[in-house]
Amino acid sequence: MDFKSLNIIEPILRSVKEEGYTIPTPIQGKAIPIILQGIDLIGCAQTGTGKTAAFAVPILQLLSIDKHFDRKKKIRSLIVTPTRELAIQIEESFKAYGRYTGLTCTVVFGGVNQNPQTSALRNGVDILVATPGRLLDLMNQGFISLKDIEIFVLDEADRMLDMGFIHDVRKIIAALPKKRQSLFFSATMPPEIVKLAGSIVYKPVKVEVTPSASTVDIVNQYVYFIDKGNKNALLLELLKDKKIKTALVFTRTKYGADKVVRVLKQKNIIAEAIHGNKAQNARQRALSNFKSQSTRVLVATDIAARGIDVEDLEYVINYEIPNISETYVHRIGRTGRAGANGTAISFCDAEEKTYLKDIEKLITKRIQVVDDHPFPLLDHNPVKAPKQQRGDHNRPRTNMPKGNRAYSRGR
Repeated sequence: MDFKSLNIIEPILRSVKEEGYTIPTPIQGKAIPIILQGIDLIGCAQTGTGKTAAFAVPILQLLSIDKHFDRKKKIRSLIVTPTRELAIQIEESFKAYGRYTGLTCTVVFGGVNQNPQTSALRNGVDILVATPGRLLDLMNQGFISLKDIEIFVLDEADRMLDMGFIHDVRKIIAALPKKRQSLFFSATMPPEIVKLAGSIVYKPVKVEVTPSASTVDIVNQYVYFIDKGNKNALLLELLKDKKIKTALVFTRTKYGADKVVRVLKQKNIIAEAIHGNKAQNARQRALSNFKSQSTRVLVATDIAARGIDVEDLEYVINYEIPNISETYVHRIGRTGRAGANGTAISFCDAEEKTYLKDIEKLITKRIQVVDDHPFPLLDHNPVKAPKQQRGDHNRPRTNMPKGNRAYSRGR
């Protein structure tokens, strides 16, 4: 099967070919014909499967075939996605695939001055990509009307739930016209997501290209059991390997990400952090540096990392095991993309063993343990620190070992 067999119109077919795509991925091959029929769809697909093209290509075709020649363009398609990085990536994809269609697309997201975004909206756009907060803000200010939306896409629905956007999403849905085509995409389908999908789509066709909890088979997965205070030392030890040209390192917190970067920089390893406290231009610069390999290590929190798409990324390192099992699947999905090699390394301290057990249950696979390393786990039953009171986040925990004191703050 090639894209031509999916009855894609020539202008889009030409741009897809220029982007280097000839054979559609499984999600594209299944979803595109359904969307072109105007049917609602629920797509369950992991990151790195070509999901964006699966909805961007048919949306561009449907809007191109039924072009409107209003004096001022009205927003006809809305794509809502959880993070700025992913929103930018989706807009770039629409512009790339639609370069010969004459359709216009813009993106709106928070954390930056709204004036350039509102200027683009005043000129009129066919397709709008947005994060929930900025979208609602601009709607309340009168810059955006959703009354003409023909095709609505909710992307990364599970992450929307994780990030607490569910109420915003419901407000957006309430502002949409009843008569529309709706496309719902999520990497995982827990009960809450199934319930949300039921409120958005009408008589949908479900497309699932891989089991929601499966991991990319080609990714080699390893776990190192280690005391929390030795994780920095193990990371530095691993990075002595020159074969690791770049590595994406995950922490649970923004503070933890910044701390890891400081440790790496002290050892002359070029590293940058990407998380919600960083300005948008700083995040984009860090991502560009990482893609060009001028930055060797990118340290990210889960929320900021959604939307990171780096070709030939071979190493993902879980500095901390995620406490949500599905998050592990998302993390390691950043490597081993499109059939490339991938390695996922996890550092697991005693308190994280429960998280690891849950992950192995979810993926129905035992992760290979690496015993031969300089910092084996010694403290199998660490004393749990007392919970901090509200407002005590900067107070040192004097009952903890000195080496762990700074790390624990902000957790």
